[in-house]
Amino acid sequence: MWVFGYGSLMWEPGFAYADRVLGRLDGWHRSFCMRSIHHRGTVEKPGLVLALDAADGAACNGVAYSVRAEDSDATLDYLRERELISSAYLERTLPLALTDGRTVEAVTYVIDPDHVQYCGGLALEEQAGIIATAVGGRGPNTDYLWNTAEHLHELGIADPDLDWLAERVRALTTAT
Repeated sequence: MWVFGYGSLMWEPGFAYADRVLGRLDGWHRSFCMRSIHHRGTVEKPGLVLALDAADGAACNGVAYSVRAEDSDATLDYLRERELISSAYLERTLPLALTDGRTVEAVTYVIDPDHVQYCGGLALEEQAGIIATAVGGRGPNTDYLWNTAEHLHELGIADPDLDWLAERVRALTTAT
């Protein structure tokens, strides 16, 4: 089994894996398009977390994890508990192009654009304002953003919007 990570799964997978390879998912882009009411915000003050939002011509680079057959059930149970907490994500198995030339089918969590937590199309400045102040059960929204940006840089994955957000949120949080 393969699992695709494009946000916190890149830096905190939380499950055993046999191999880790960079991969690209076509037709989707990484976006702060999901209001977080559990992990990085609350119902009263939602934060934002990344999701894969469908878009023609888009592609998202991230990390593909190979999971041993004997670990696949436990891994799916863990991922479903973590990722499907509010049903805003949909679990899909999608073709993923690995940097070593292989194509695999990977378990991937994408946004449900019909879900109440979906907020695609927010301006970057609005996203920055939300991320700068939200806190949820797993900590400040800023930590999520900065960890993701840092790990994308370590992996050599460019994401200009995320870089802009990280810089803007730093400016907002040091100004207060």
